[in-house]
Amino acid sequence: MSGRYFDEWQVGDRIEHPIRRTVTETDNLLFSTMTHNPQPLHIDAEAARASEFGQILVNGTFTFSLMIGLSVGETTLGTLVANLGYDKLVMPKPVFIGDTMRATSDIVERRDSKSRPDAGLVTFRHELLNQRDEIVCQCLRTALLKRRPA
Repeated sequence: MSGRYFDEWQVGDRIEHPIRRTVTETDNLLFSTMTHNPQPLHIDAEAARASEFGQILVNGTFTFSLMIGLSVGETTLGTLVANLGYDKLVMPKPVFIGDTMRATSDIVERRDSKSRPDAGLVTFRHELLNQRDEIVCQCLRTALLKRRPA
């Protein structure tokens, strides 16, 4: 499914994104090393085992990226001009290797662009939930979207 144009969104719209994703050790290790993040909680099984978590903790920036990625197909794919910002990012629960993630998106604001008559701004509240329906990541994303062509 492709994303929606600005004109097709209404405040209160909600999407339960259909793609789910189980986080693997490879996901976490590659993301951590590609982004030069040497945090032992993410890459050192012995250090992680000795921590309060008792196991590898998935890199939070991977968790955030996965949440946004799971949402793109039904929100902004093919209609995005630019992401303008991410606000109020929180990670209230940890993510561990083997957790299965799913995402939801709610439209919390919609307004015309003052500088681009062919586009408008939509603010999404994205949530990432694990297999226990616990919110593990949440943020607001403001996107500049194209209007439907005439």
